[in-house]
Amino acid sequence: MNGNTSGTTDRPAANGVTLLLVEDNPAVQRNNRAILARRGYSVREASDLTQARAAVAEEEPDAIILDIMLPDGSGLDFLTELRRGSRIPALMLTALGTPADIARGLRAGGDDYLPKPYDLDVFLARVEALLRRARQVPESVVAGRLHLDVTAGQAFCNGADLLLTQKEFALLLLLAQNENKTLDAEYLYERIWKRPAVGDTQAVKTVVSRLRAKLARTGYTIVAARGEGYLFEKW
Repeated sequence: MNGNTSGTTDRPAANGVTLLLVEDNPAVQRNNRAILARRGYSVREASDLTQARAAVAEEEPDAIILDIMLPDGSGLDFLTELRRGSRIPALMLTALGTPADIARGLRAGGDDYLPKPYDLDVFLARVEALLRRARQVPESVVAGRLHLDVTAGQAFCNGADLLLTQKEFALLLLLAQNENKTLDAEYLYERIWKRPAVGDTQAVKTVVSRLRAKLARTGYTIVAARGEGYLFEKW
């Protein structure tokens, strides 16, 4: 890995962003942590999948930098688990660098893939690009007669305001952006309420119940998938 970090110190800080580094090589972890911390990122660390799972369960990071070959399993398996209910941006950072390896990582749900060894400036630029893409929120989402004005935080059916609360709108937007995809109730809670679910998702159930009533004339509803979560779909 090239330790060149020229040109990185005069960029704006990245305060408020939390990154999870999942890496079992202490030297690689140390170098990556140092450059990210200098940029103002809050950095959490895991050296295996057990620690990574615990870290995500405790507090979902804004992005994950993920090694594949870890002491207790494959980072690809962990990524597949995440993608069942989470769209946390993930940069795969691994010594497995053949075209087949890269294709496998991206198809497993990786948003970007950087083989080792790599230049630290390139690594930092990839992280910045990953976060930029994740922050790109559309101005509006349209599903049939339903129109979500993301800027205003309002939802309309044929022009009539559905009068959603802040939590109702945030939950509906997240589900609508993942139409026909089941999202885990705990994931929804942690994304909307910004704190660990700790097994209690009654608040999600309550908001979903209110939303179903308000969506009655839109042609869409929110379906509960037993033991799995909720999905937004036509009815």
